[in-house]
Amino acid sequence: MADSSFDIVSKLDQQEIDNAINQTQREIAQRFDFKGTGASIERKGDNAVEISASADDRASAVLDVFKDKLIKRNQSLKILEADEPRQSGKESKIAVALKEGISQEQAKKVGKLIRDEGPKGVKVQVQGDELRVSSKKRDDLQAVIALVKEQDYDFPVQFTNYR
Repeated sequence: MADSSFDIVSKLDQQEIDNAINQTQREIAQRFDFKGTGASIERKGDNAVEISASADDRASAVLDVFKDKLIKRNQSLKILEADEPRQSGKESKIAVALKEGISQEQAKKVGKLIRDEGPKGVKVQVQGDELRVSSKKRDDLQAVIALVKEQDYDFPVQFTNYR
């Protein structure tokens, strides 16, 4: 019988992020405390968002609204890497990077955890920015998923290609 396997990945759900940005834009347009502050949020490429407003506290408030919308759409806040507010002319801007993928050192950390604390006979391979976990027994794979979910990493994890 062939090995069963799954992948551990850290991917962005672009559609959900777009929806969260659109909801944030709508809320900014409607809320009284944002009137006349020039507050806005917009996408900068696939992995960045820029927030701007007339003052640092208003820009931070927009960031809080955006985080709230991401949580409501079941997205982890670990994907966000927000800079401090910076002045740009008369505006205050916050650059927000969206993190995707698992770095080599993070993959090594997860792989070591699975090898040390996971069931015997489970194999882990690093494939680019994801990990492939395989085993003869499906129960072992379930145990690995539970083990990885328990950990608090600084990146979100999803489990895909379960076969």
